[in-house]
Amino acid sequence: MSQKLVCNCNGTMPLDAKALGVTMHTSLCRQEVGSFLKALDGNDAVVVGCTQEAALFSELAEQAEKPLVAPLRFVNIREVAGWTQEAKKSGPKISALLALADLPEADPVPVVNYESQGRLLIVGPGDQALPWAEKLCESLDVAVLCTEPGALPIARNFPIYTGAVTKLDGYLGNFSVDWELQNPIDPEMCTRCGACVEACPEDAIDDAFQINLDKCKSHRSCVTACASIGAIHFDRVDRQRNAEFDLVMDLRINPQMRMSQVPQGYFAPGKDPFEQALVANQLLGLVGEFEKPKYFVYTEKICAHGRNGKVGCSACIDVCSTGAITSLFKNGQGSVEVNPNLCMGCGACSAVCPSGAMRYNYPSVDHQAKELKLLSQVFRAESTKLGITGAPSLLLHSHKVGIQLLEALGREAHLKSQQFEALPAFVLPYGIEHIASTGLDLWLGAICYGFSEIVLLMSGEEDPAYRAALESQSELANAILNAYGFGARVMMVQASSVDDLGAVSLAMGRLRQRGPLPAIGTPASFALGNQKREALEAALEYLQRQAKTPIPVEGVALPQSSLLGGLKINKDACTLCMSCVGSCPEGALLDNPDEPKLSFIEKQCVQCGICVKTCPEQALSLNPRLQTVEQRKQRVDLNETQAFHCISCGKPFGTLKMVDLMLTKLGAHGAFAGAAMDRLKMCGDCRVVDMVKKET
Repeated sequence: MSQKLVCNCNGTMPLDAKALGVTMHTSLCRQEVGSFLKALDGNDAVVVGCTQEAALFSELAEQAEKPLVAPLRFVNIREVAGWTQEAKKSGPKISALLALADLPEADPVPVVNYESQGRLLIVGPGDQALPWAEKLCESLDVAVLCTEPGALPIARNFPIYTGAVTKLDGYLGNFSVDWELQNPIDPEMCTRCGACVEACPEDAIDDAFQINLDKCKSHRSCVTACASIGAIHFDRVDRQRNAEFDLVMDLRINPQMRMSQVPQGYFAPGKDPFEQALVANQLLGLVGEFEKPKYFVYTEKICAHGRNGKVGCSACIDVCSTGAITSLFKNGQGSVEVNPNLCMGCGACSAVCPSGAMRYNYPSVDHQAKELKLLSQVFRAESTKLGITGAPSLLLHSHKVGIQLLEALGREAHLKSQQFEALPAFVLPYGIEHIASTGLDLWLGAICYGFSEIVLLMSGEEDPAYRAALESQSELANAILNAYGFGARVMMVQASSVDDLGAVSLAMGRLRQRGPLPAIGTPASFALGNQKREALEAALEYLQRQAKTPIPVEGVALPQSSLLGGLKINKDACTLCMSCVGSCPEGALLDNPDEPKLSFIEKQCVQCGICVKTCPEQALSLNPRLQTVEQRKQRVDLNETQAFHCISCGKPFGTLKMVDLMLTKLGAHGAFAGAAMDRLKMCGDCRVVDMVKKET
């Protein structure tokens, strides 16, 4: 257990020390700082119920005579509990948040390495790019690509190129830039001697050493003047250029990379000089070796991206805003490839992956589930002591921007309680790396653990694809919960930006007026593993046991985005060729070695649609639905028919329907008249024997 230091912040929070089981401080960061220093002398972890003064406490810990032997952690209880309209009721929430700090941290994950030698490309108008190059060239290996002319410096302290960017991709330490040289003068060859300027009769060349083609009358006097240097070519054939860089400062109005999360090492500050200065300062610190977490784990074996040359699920590729995920086909088998250096850790790929082949690992669902289970247990236990009814709501938010938004809301609610509503006492905030990384398995698992509902806080910086994915997943989660009779219990709160406190305040006010919802039943005890389908199945089994409404025999229709569902089959069109069986990546479709029969296990189906695209007769279609757990586990027969027996040896070698269809299609062709038609009714062995007999 840890030593917990809680402060009521100069009496501004009505905290109950006895109920919380702690010694209450009033000015822990000032007059009572000795209590913190004394706690450092112990061997237990220290949990401080304050994040505002985390920097101060951390510095004091570093300066202490005895080195820390246990973790020092900080928990925000002020803005999310103590400064809210329901501060006096927030004891259970505070206890839960403090208890969460006692859990071990998540296991470390592998890291992704970057190496930068400081090769910087500044791209943009010359009048902006060149001054920054002059400032940075002493510290970085600078090159400039002027997309618009600018006065060239006489000293050649760094390479200067001109032209239009045609391609720019990569990441910190590994950017590749293609551009097209569009002006007759190549500034990299130019010595700035000025001979061309003097020779030009139209004054079409200025101190930018680029020819104004609107003024130029093609006298070519400049070419003659530059003959010994060779920097001017009006009929240049090879205009394509390429170079590699470690860093990119893009000063264009319309930058090359416009995704919500740009790669490490790429900066597009716009025209604001202050923003440009901030970026320049960051660039100076990006020389050397760096690392970041590897956010994902990919299991190719269960990926439903493609089979037999057909593309099925491409959800992860479609949602990735950084271009880190690409399609890969080898020998007809499809998988995806993730560039870990481009991955920025949003986790949306794992949220939309139907099979669990793409799994978020920072931290894992298993670790998050343990934390959520503890939050729910402590909150409910403390609420019971106080006679408080209702289950907690879980507010999921991105770590950095979400915390910034909630802290700002808490402060405004404290100072202007009539204008802003902070978090109700029953709403427990839980920070994750990125809001897009959370999905169906964790949401339903949390509801099974005793949370009454899931609130997703969108803080405005999310890529549109992430918001669309969360909306789709929320619709699916609510459809499942509605099917069991629980009603919609996943909601989204969408702020337009981190400064949009009004939208969040309005949503929190509505929750407070409504009050807490009851849990759907006795909290579950099962653990959520890292395998998405297994975790989802465990949650569905629990939800079915608690269901208020039984699932009908025919099932309940789910949205088209569902990763649960069955198949519809047109038996008249199906020839039982079994192409679908060979294409199914999850083993949901099965054949029978003894008789022509197509079977299906709905639990295994991830609704990827490869079977639908593979079927030559277009006899299959997806059927997104929710059936009972028992039905989904059963092996059911989709279609069966009589076997066709070889007319020579009697061995079954196909289906009656398939052979009839073949005979119908080929019967009118002259090549299959007489004996040739009979051979179509034979197995492969007998067909060869018959042909040999006829030839001899």
